[in-house]
Amino acid sequence: MVATRCKVAIGLVVLGLALVAFGTTLVFLVPTIMRQQVEKNVRIDPSSGFAFEMWRDLPVPFHMAIYIFEVLNPKEIRQGEKPVIAQRGPYVYREYKQKRNITFHENKTVSFLEDRTFFFVPEMSSGSEEDYLVVPNMLILAASIMLEHLPLPVRWIISGAFSTFNEGAFMNRTVGEILWGYNDPLLDFLNSIVPGALPFVGKFGLFADFNNSNSGLFTVFTGVDDISRVQMVDSWNGQREVNFWQSEQCNMINGTAGQMWPPFMESSTNLEFYSPDACRSMTMVYKESGEFKGIPTFRFTAPDTLFANGSVYPPNEGFCPCVASGVQNVSSCRFNAPIFMSFPHFYSADPVFTQAVDGLNPSASQHSMFLDLHPLTGIPMNVSIKLQLNLFIKEVNGIAQTRNIKPVILPLIWFEESGHIEGKVLDTYHSTLVLLPAILEYLQYIFIALGLLLLVISLGLVLTNKDKSFVFWSSTKKSRESQETALAHSEKLMAVPSPNGAVLHEASL
Repeated sequence: MVATRCKVAIGLVVLGLALVAFGTTLVFLVPTIMRQQVEKNVRIDPSSGFAFEMWRDLPVPFHMAIYIFEVLNPKEIRQGEKPVIAQRGPYVYREYKQKRNITFHENKTVSFLEDRTFFFVPEMSSGSEEDYLVVPNMLILAASIMLEHLPLPVRWIISGAFSTFNEGAFMNRTVGEILWGYNDPLLDFLNSIVPGALPFVGKFGLFADFNNSNSGLFTVFTGVDDISRVQMVDSWNGQREVNFWQSEQCNMINGTAGQMWPPFMESSTNLEFYSPDACRSMTMVYKESGEFKGIPTFRFTAPDTLFANGSVYPPNEGFCPCVASGVQNVSSCRFNAPIFMSFPHFYSADPVFTQAVDGLNPSASQHSMFLDLHPLTGIPMNVSIKLQLNLFIKEVNGIAQTRNIKPVILPLIWFEESGHIEGKVLDTYHSTLVLLPAILEYLQYIFIALGLLLLVISLGLVLTNKDKSFVFWSSTKKSRESQETALAHSEKLMAVPSPNGAVLHEASL
């Protein structure tokens, strides 16, 4: 029985040590395995299967919600009064993105064009594309400023043409026309008398060239040889820097194309991406840790310095000529049209902008942009990018339609481009990026704990065996001592002499 217990104890010791060793090995091995799997899945490589297909054809449903500012007092503005505007919308569009012309290069980069199309979603919108709204007539107000350097007689002719075509400083058009364009004979006339002076051809609208288009030819690193460079832009339209701005730093093309980032991010990391629509690189900074539907995330937001002027933030001096902080002049990349970019409702901008226009209510919760990124893979889980387009309007001498209009930066629209991972894609990510690592992490400690438990049990068996051996040894010793005592007593009895002097022997008893 004792021998059997000893064998069991030895077996438990061996098994316990094996489990502890295996669990300890997992502690060091699991991070390495996870890192290798992440690197395999985030690099741009056709052999990666699901990851490559997801990069090529984004399964994430993106939506663009557009808000249009309607002008409530157009007559008063032409009399020099402050503009009063009201936000209309949202008018929501489903955005589809698909990469084509994917070409891999020997320097471990890949080039692609990404087509984008938009479809109106009535059930998500507050209004119809057939809604009529009073808005600034960009063709008149922008063209007047773009042509103000022409001789005064030419400006008189242009003003007369505006009157002939019954064009004024403001217009009443449908949402569809405002966004996606309308045919205007005035545009053809202007292009005939001042050829090349205006960049507008054919339909005129805020997003006339946006639908069924692409964002240019991106060339990015695949990460096959260096995972820290995956998704980073090597060039855009063959250029490694743009020439829209006044400094080398502002012209740099930094970061990624804005869809994914390199993996293994730290909270100290800044997110950089190049935006062709903004004609510049943008930076977002870490704000806080959180989770999106069970997946751990880092939230990044745009810093207040993103649209700050050069006086507030010297590195932005290259984006000047500047106005008050919080609004960026993008006319240099918009054919010199007086277009300015900001956060919606001039959020985080100098109060001078909201004071110049009635009807704005900037709010951090509604008008700030954010990006929730899974730090292990660099893949966005939830995105909300919000920007506002503004038009600088003023009186231009010689053009009667602009008479008495005071200089002001007038909001036109703001839009939110948003998307989040859901459905089967979310389930796959949750299984591979959250559930599997958690199971492996728990298993390694379960193995260690189970191994230690077996060692404790084996120690208990050994101690129990020692106690039983001691009891057996003690009882055996006592029995032997009793036998020896009895034998000695018997010998004494046999040695006692008889009355006649003879010694009693056992035979005589």
